[in-house]
Amino acid sequence: MSLLEPREEMLRQRIEALGPWFHNLELGGVWTAPDHFLGDYPAFKFRRFEHALPKDLTGKTVLDIGCNAGFYSFEMKRRGAARVLGIDEDDHYLAQARFAAEELGFADCEFEQLSVYDVGRLGERFDLVIFMGVLYHLRHPLLALDLIREHVAGDLLLFQSMQRGSRQVLPLEQDYPFTETEMFFESGYPKLHFIERQYANDWTNWWAPNRACTEAMLRAAGFAIETRAEDEVYLCRTADIPFAEWGAMAVYPARGQE
Repeated sequence: MSLLEPREEMLRQRIEALGPWFHNLELGGVWTAPDHFLGDYPAFKFRRFEHALPKDLTGKTVLDIGCNAGFYSFEMKRRGAARVLGIDEDDHYLAQARFAAEELGFADCEFEQLSVYDVGRLGERFDLVIFMGVLYHLRHPLLALDLIREHVAGDLLLFQSMQRGSRQVLPLEQDYPFTETEMFFESGYPKLHFIERQYANDWTNWWAPNRACTEAMLRAAGFAIETRAEDEVYLCRTADIPFAEWGAMAVYPARGQE
């Protein structure tokens, strides 16, 4: 009997006890989700856009929102990030992430139970914020982007959302008269499709933006798109929040001033 077999069996049992896994991670020669319906996920997806991220994150801080089992957190540690904090609302995923961190030698990766709507509690900004595969699960997606920009985004944002509908982006003017309605019928107009019940057997899939909507929401929250690194993946930098100078008074005058 190999000396490694008892160790591998222990890992298999622990991995099974913590299952099911959405991230397929190799821990001591054992894979956490070898039969994943998407394949080697999310590694195969990461390989498509990893070139867009800085190869050297030495001294940088990273916040991984909706970290799941920690795949992206660990990849950022491999690039030398000084501090990586992963947050998720689900205790199940956090238990997986903490176990995987120990097995991979990334015990200094931090994992905390926290909602994206509560990121202001962290009281700090991060050089890189990862917001992958979360937006379409939220009931209030633009609010989440606003809070990330206001409280925790220091420089870079790595963003991904499931997209459905047209991949075309309709060029738009800054403003239109009230009588202009035809543009709303264009497939390339920004559209956020609401899913009332379920999509792909998942009741947490609330929204499915098209490409134009995804990009418009990022800009509206104060993120400048640097590159569309993959079909649904964007690397952004913090920018001025557009329309901030308009203010409520510019749209809704005080009583007596109408």
